[in-house]
Amino acid sequence: MNDTSLKIGTWLSIGSPVIAELAALAGFDWVLFDLEHGCESKAALPNQLLALRGTSTRSIVRVGAPYSDLIARVLDWGADGIMVPHVESADVAEAIVSAATYPPRGRRGYSRTVRAYDYGLRLPEADPLIMVQIETVEGIRHVTEIAGVEGVKVLFVGPADLRFSLEHTPETSIDEYGQCLEKVVSAARSAGKASGILIREGAELKTHADLGFTYIAIDSDLAILRKAYQQIPRSIASS
Repeated sequence: MNDTSLKIGTWLSIGSPVIAELAALAGFDWVLFDLEHGCESKAALPNQLLALRGTSTRSIVRVGAPYSDLIARVLDWGADGIMVPHVESADVAEAIVSAATYPPRGRRGYSRTVRAYDYGLRLPEADPLIMVQIETVEGIRHVTEIAGVEGVKVLFVGPADLRFSLEHTPETSIDEYGQCLEKVVSAARSAGKASGILIREGAELKTHADLGFTYIAIDSDLAILRKAYQQIPRSIASS
């Protein structure tokens, strides 16, 4: 992947097609539909993907684990890519790529009548955008091998899980959090891949972009609403 331009995304956890449409209209480059920790079910996903039709915003779906049937299903529904959490080895990354791509590279079943190909009105144009999350000590240990897997496009840091893993593995020789970020970016760059991360404040954007991250998600629909709702009674109480 040679494109080093900054691509700004956001996390969508509520499961609302209206919020998905609004995020696309607001101009985000990509959005993440979260099936791991989000409120929505698989059944809610097709309508959210439909809400992006006609926009330039790319849809990425985070599945809860590298289940081949679910990966194929969300791609058939029209997701532009997938994200898989807790990837800790090249073997797991290979299995993810296999589930998401057609033969001869992978083992994904092919149907030309799925929504992804306008129900048979067009042919596949490109492989999906595959993001694998590096968010554990074990993932950091094997980040170079994971980055080397053909078909993986983005190494994506899960900050909360990575910090949790570092905190609860005190006996490890793995470096501190900031050095882990540098290792992910370096491994991705050396393999010709991109790196990404979720941040909570726009003020953090420049710091992480300067480190070399290009797929940067800023906050989530749930957190944005929570902060806005909390501010209303606080502002009334202080007036």
